[in-house]
Amino acid sequence: MGEVKPERKEPLLVLREVKKHYPIVSGVFRRPKGTVKAVDGVDISVRRGETLGLVGESGCGKSTLGRVILRLEEPTSGQIIFNHENLLKVPRTKFHHLRKKMQIIFQDPYSSLNPRQTIGRTIAEGLTIHKIGTSAERREKVQNLMEIVGLRPEYFNRYPHEFSGGQRQRIGIARALALQPDFIICDEPLSALDVSIQAQVINLLEDLQEQFGLTYLFISHDLSVVRHISDRVAVMYLGQLVELAPKDELYSHPYHPYTRTLLQAVPTPDPHASKARKLIRNLTDATTAPAGCIFSPRCPVEMPGCAQQVPIFREVTHNRWVRCFLSDAEIQSST
Repeated sequence: MGEVKPERKEPLLVLREVKKHYPIVSGVFRRPKGTVKAVDGVDISVRRGETLGLVGESGCGKSTLGRVILRLEEPTSGQIIFNHENLLKVPRTKFHHLRKKMQIIFQDPYSSLNPRQTIGRTIAEGLTIHKIGTSAERREKVQNLMEIVGLRPEYFNRYPHEFSGGQRQRIGIARALALQPDFIICDEPLSALDVSIQAQVINLLEDLQEQFGLTYLFISHDLSVVRHISDRVAVMYLGQLVELAPKDELYSHPYHPYTRTLLQAVPTPDPHASKARKLIRNLTDATTAPAGCIFSPRCPVEMPGCAQQVPIFREVTHNRWVRCFLSDAEIQSST
């Protein structure tokens, strides 16, 4: 797993009470009938140079949060502070400059590429938009980036359909690197790849982080991958963070009942190994969350009052945050 990276305390990105709500409308007159709280009051910071893993079930709001950070979707409310600048308040011209320092690697390495555009033009697109360098300088930079991510420079004029899935994801990584960003959101970058290719891409991301001093928000539902690549791990459920901890502490002793359930579901390579698993109820309707703890309808340790009162996201021990009504002693002694 490699050496543990030193803790870096300076935050590059800070989110404060970030929300993204979608109205549910119906009928001819499109009357509102409810709200989907895709992201509901997220408070978190990402330290410069670290990899923060973000995990949770499909539909929990992980990818929406990533898109909101980059303002690919506008937040309903909250603050997004990047390198001491509030992205929701800076003038458009300044945001255009700041946006160069924040990039994304998408989940699907094929649909995120323009099939009618050569990969050279795709990687150079950001450079062209921001008018960086001459055409010859952009071509040289793109070919250098292709070499860095493991692609041959002579592939510059080829099209996406001529590449394998792993090669397409390398194209996406090169595109994200083109503007020399400080922060990259990796939105499920491995889910469409074979396991052997996943390992190559993970190693590439780690090498690039070391080489360029990058900061990652690594979004995934694969807890094994997140454990390998992350420094800290945040667990998300129905738009809210329910736990945040250094990776080794979270995996060895999870605090929140939802985190424990997720880890119990991770398959083990030993076919003879057995796990004691606590089954949780299925989620019936994500649009009708209770007024209190959002996990209470499925929680195996639900207590009276959980469905009526909202638990706060609090620091139980140093660098260990959890959203639960269990007492600190009960949380720390639970397994």
